Amino acid sequence: MANNAEIQRRRTFAIISHPDAGKTTLTEKLLLFGGAIHVAGAVKSNKIKKTATSDWMEIEKQRGISVATSVMGFEYEGYKINILDTPGHQDFAEDTYRTLTAVDSVIIVVDVAKGVEMQTRKLMEVCRMRNTPVIIFVNKLDREGRDPFDILDELESELKISVRPLSWPINIGARFKGVYNIYENTLDLFTPDKQRVSERVEIDDVNDPRVDEAVGPVDAAKLREDLELIEGVYPDFDEQEYLAGQVAPVFFGSALNTFGVKELLDCFVKIAPSPKPVVTEERTVAPDEEAFSGFVFKIHANMDPNHRSCIAFLKVCSGKFERNAPYKHIRSGKVMKFSSPTAFMAQKKSVVDEAYPGDIVGLPDTGNFKIGDTLTSGEELHFRGIPSFSPEMFKYIENTDPMKSKQLDKGIQQLMDEGVAQLFTNTFNNRKIIGTVGQLQFEVIQYRLLHEYGAQCRWEPISLYKACWIESDDAEALAAFKKRKHQFMAVDRQGRDVFLADSNYVLQMARQDFPKINFHFTSEF
Repeated sequence: MANNAEIQRRRTFAIISHPDAGKTTLTEKLLLFGGAIHVAGAVKSNKIKKTATSDWMEIEKQRGISVATSVMGFEYEGYKINILDTPGHQDFAEDTYRTLTAVDSVIIVVDVAKGVEMQTRKLMEVCRMRNTPVIIFVNKLDREGRDPFDILDELESELKISVRPLSWPINIGARFKGVYNIYENTLDLFTPDKQRVSERVEIDDVNDPRVDEAVGPVDAAKLREDLELIEGVYPDFDEQEYLAGQVAPVFFGSALNTFGVKELLDCFVKIAPSPKPVVTEERTVAPDEEAFSGFVFKIHANMDPNHRSCIAFLKVCSGKFERNAPYKHIRSGKVMKFSSPTAFMAQKKSVVDEAYPGDIVGLPDTGNFKIGDTLTSGEELHFRGIPSFSPEMFKYIENTDPMKSKQLDKGIQQLMDEGVAQLFTNTFNNRKIIGTVGQLQFEVIQYRLLHEYGAQCRWEPISLYKACWIESDDAEALAAFKKRKHQFMAVDRQGRDVFLADSNYVLQMARQDFPKINFHFTSEF
């Protein structure tokens, strides 16, 4: 079969969690082990001047949060690892949901003190819908937190998945001494250090007297008791159940102190799935097919502010992607060639000559791509399941500098292409309305328009309940509806009719009064 050895060594996964659980810090440490970076950056720190590799946008450095998914690839012990570090903040959940369509497995980061939080639950639901294999990393064990057994119970009840610890902490907080690696029967002792790895004690099993010497007889006895309880309560780890998304292995550690991360990575590369078949509307595409296919799951404007360029992120699903080879863009029917496709290290790019299933390739985009587009060697395929959303918050966007209206228009167009917000033009007064899922997105858009495009805007309030795309087979009914509701009619960027309902009551009455009109709450129909 084509490229089988390359496919088998690929591991493409996303790191997801609630904000502040430590996923960007974990990403940094994984990159450190892969030799991709030599000094790990900090997400929030006054002492460490280097910021996290995956938080490269200016606003991310200032806020200490991730607002866009970053893609990073590196080699580790013969495996090619592609990490997608996702935003945790719920206002950017859209970006994370789309990213989950492009990965084969997921690592969920949970804060030992806070346990499972709302955003983590939502993301787990998406993983469950897609049967995505999940590994859980319980982070921040060097701080005071909950009992590990309580955390395991909460993971099972809140995330609705069976768990199986593959490592176990010796104490917690100020008394934290290390982790016993159940998967490999090794003992790792903790010394707080943000750049170096702690020491490993070679032992035969947990009853080895060297365990008592390393952690003291009291903690050694407690560890043996805990492990006995784990063996009694949890069934043996079954790799097939993990791959089917039915059981989640759990690791404990402290990402900030580079502790427990290597154990996670070593186990991950052995058990995580290589690229899997992907379902399209026409058929299921296997990764080892000869013919190339892939889909665009994300577009990012201005990765290099000097060039104002957009990059489309393409997940390779089958065959081999080659530089300068002709590929068919299914939506437009055009044949395209790419002279400088790139591989990523967050915003640092390098030109690639070829890529295999599981890899993420950056394609220079001059407005040709939309999220969900398919590229193939010629076959008509449509990848499905990339979610779109109906905005929940709306504001008028106004230009505060008439001399910069071109820059503002270009900035709005490119940022809307990313799919983080939607643009509607009110047909009654021609004013532009931006719709988003969360308040924070308005701040990010305003900030990026100013700092990346030199365009100033201000927001004006507008009271709207929902945007509904409308269509009808009855042209008269459609015309009558648009006439009656002319003040609340708008068009989206594709020129489709959108009804801006200002309350749930108005929407229900409109549906009742105009039975021949179809109302859609997402733009894909």
